Amino acid sequence: MTQTPQVPQDHPELAEVRNFRDVGGLPTVDGRRVRDGLLFRSGHLAHATEEDAAFLAGLGLHTIFDFRNDADIRLEGPDITLPGVRHVNIPLTDPADGAEFWAMVRDGELDELRLALGDGKAAGRMTDTYRHIITTRTEDHSRVLHELAEDSVPALMHCAAGKDRAGLSVAVTLLALGVERDAIEVDYLKSNDPHHRYKLRRSDSSAVGMSPEVMELLAPLFGAHADYLAAAYDAIERTWGSTESYLADGLKLAPATRERLRDRFLV
Repeated sequence: MTQTPQVPQDHPELAEVRNFRDVGGLPTVDGRRVRDGLLFRSGHLAHATEEDAAFLAGLGLHTIFDFRNDADIRLEGPDITLPGVRHVNIPLTDPADGAEFWAMVRDGELDELRLALGDGKAAGRMTDTYRHIITTRTEDHSRVLHELAEDSVPALMHCAAGKDRAGLSVAVTLLALGVERDAIEVDYLKSNDPHHRYKLRRSDSSAVGMSPEVMELLAPLFGAHADYLAAAYDAIERTWGSTESYLADGLKLAPATRERLRDRFLV
């Protein structure tokens, strides 16, 4: 019988930072685990309260990796500044395809949403984006991993919701550390927990604008689904043949670099 991988418990809920958690405790295929307090993930930090900021400052962060693009930052605002913490912005592809798409999500009427998102189009957009990030942003992910191998920890990775771009970047990092895929998936799917989910904002908050059909059409954009992560893994296999080849040839991780990562992150 397959056992459910053990994953760490959440920190107390933050007021205005969604989807925050420590990925410490995740098990590797060789029986080790990720150290606590070295790698965190979350949604954006733009609206963090003073109490949120004090909690984050107490983590001893070295680097925040912000994977949002300009459209995200215009919508939500820049991250708060944490004294002494290095902030690195590496824009990755937005599954919602930028400002115009998000405007439609927020303001579009039912017929417009049906046309753009119905008949599996929303889920298709998401899986295509996961594949696209894996195959086209290897240089960005390589940069992150090399920085983590040197001196950029403890680190926090985030995007807008902390689900897709951050989720995939965390997954790539965990693959490099040799974490079990089942454990990576369990952690990834925790973004579906009610207190983790991105706050959906619609200009029409009436019963019509937030109707069950509208919510169903939008759901694939705001949920974490195992099929999305599977699409990323499939892109790795199709492009490089194996995870090991992806790490070595795609992400340019030399054996010594991987060993530094494992020494730094694993117990």
